Amino acid sequence: MGKKDDYEEALEALQVELVATQAWAIEQGLKVLIVFEGRDAAGKDGAIKRITEYLSPRQTRVVALSKPTERETGQWYFQRYAPHLPAAGEIVLFNRSWYNRAGVEPVMGFCTPAQYEQFLNDAPHFERMLTGAGIVLIKFWLDISRDEQAKRLEERTSDPLKRFKVSALDAEAQKRWSDYSKARDRMLEETGAPHSEWTVVATDDKKAARLNIIRHILHRVCRPGAKVDRPDKDILFPAQKAKGRLQP
Repeated sequence: MGKKDDYEEALEALQVELVATQAWAIEQGLKVLIVFEGRDAAGKDGAIKRITEYLSPRQTRVVALSKPTERETGQWYFQRYAPHLPAAGEIVLFNRSWYNRAGVEPVMGFCTPAQYEQFLNDAPHFERMLTGAGIVLIKFWLDISRDEQAKRLEERTSDPLKRFKVSALDAEAQKRWSDYSKARDRMLEETGAPHSEWTVVATDDKKAARLNIIRHILHRVCRPGAKVDRPDKDILFPAQKAKGRLQP
């Protein structure tokens, strides 16, 4: 086996910290909920894979819900997500979440304007209930440049191992780039309450993004005695400081 490069060494060290932090979180009965949102091909799957790789499968769940059923479309919007929330000692990662209604649904016309407005009003209240119940809520928006997204989407179509990443909506990601930008900006502004702030991650460099995402999680969970560098402020930053730094 060859010598590990700097990225592999840094990732392994952070994964060791993640395992130790999860063991402590289980002892403390913490409920950790991590929401991954972002543009198509921004690296959500890859980041989640590195986070969960060595964590306890019994106390770790990744939630990636499919298209709602007819019955679910008649429910309270947040109802289909509630059963997947973490219990004491669990870490739950949402690979896309209720924020579909703040992005793909209004952009693609999958919800009505009234439903969209209702969501933007309700989401902060819903998340207030979550954090009030003791859930550690961490929300990431993964940002990517238009050129890098086009490159990654093209790579998907030619790689047989990425077959399940290919979506009928991939082409729309580029065609409706500006619409998605507007929806993103409004979502970050209106749903980033103090109790549920957004953290933006620049992901054109996937490896750097993964390392900084893990660093942020470790600082948020805050295990006593953990020794982890602060995230790079050029790669990961609060949404309220993102003006002029998000991809237009």
